[in-house]
Amino acid sequence: MAGVAQPDRSGGVQSLDRAFALLEHMADAGGDVALSELAVRSGLPLPTIHRIVRTLVASGYVRQLPSRRYGLGPRLIGLGEAASRMLGEWARPQLAQLVDQAGETANLAMLDGDAVVYVAQVPSRHSMRMFTEVGRRVPVHCTGVGKVLLAQLPPAQVQAMLMRAGMVAQTPHTITDPDRLARELDRVRHQGYAVDDAEQEVGVRCVAVAVPGGRSTTALSVSGPETRVTWAVVERTVPLLQQAAAALAGQLAGRGVTA
Repeated sequence: MAGVAQPDRSGGVQSLDRAFALLEHMADAGGDVALSELAVRSGLPLPTIHRIVRTLVASGYVRQLPSRRYGLGPRLIGLGEAASRMLGEWARPQLAQLVDQAGETANLAMLDGDAVVYVAQVPSRHSMRMFTEVGRRVPVHCTGVGKVLLAQLPPAQVQAMLMRAGMVAQTPHTITDPDRLARELDRVRHQGYAVDDAEQEVGVRCVAVAVPGGRSTTALSVSGPETRVTWAVVERTVPLLQQAAAALAGQLAGRGVTA
């Protein structure tokens, strides 16, 4: 019957599945996209996309831009902030354990559009320690969490993100060449972790791993002064991070959440 959402074969509601898929396609495209691009990305007919997007615009989850493109709407901000706070609370035990084990600041970060946002942190007990404000957005190309999350994505998507965000040098050690970063991401995929070696801030070293999941957009990291976070410490810290990431992934799966 017209106007009634029909259940799909998996038991869900097809129109809801499609609406959420379109929102994810918008996010993957950097936050704004043309309807024709959504058709290519989703494989849905344009009339179907137009109907769903019109409903999302009316509810504030999508906004129409002056360019006639469509972007993520303001009502998603509150939802995202609430979800980030919950995720941060769930991760706090793992972060605290990492601080006890590694002795340095532990962080939880998520991919957010073309950047990474820190959603939780437990600081080191050292008087000289690393501190990042929760909610701070940082570049993907020069941070441990950013690089380990980029390594989970298809190369074409990584290239598109870098073209939109740029690769600004934060320090003399920042990788600003796309080909060199591509080689770095290959190494990250092979070894299972990423290192920010004074690439975002001089004198600071950070090691990060992705939280395992079907579509991981979340990472854990340990950071501190490079005088304390030596390469030997990095090697000892990687298994601790991997254990914490696996524990967090199991906790999220138990709550029906994917990383």
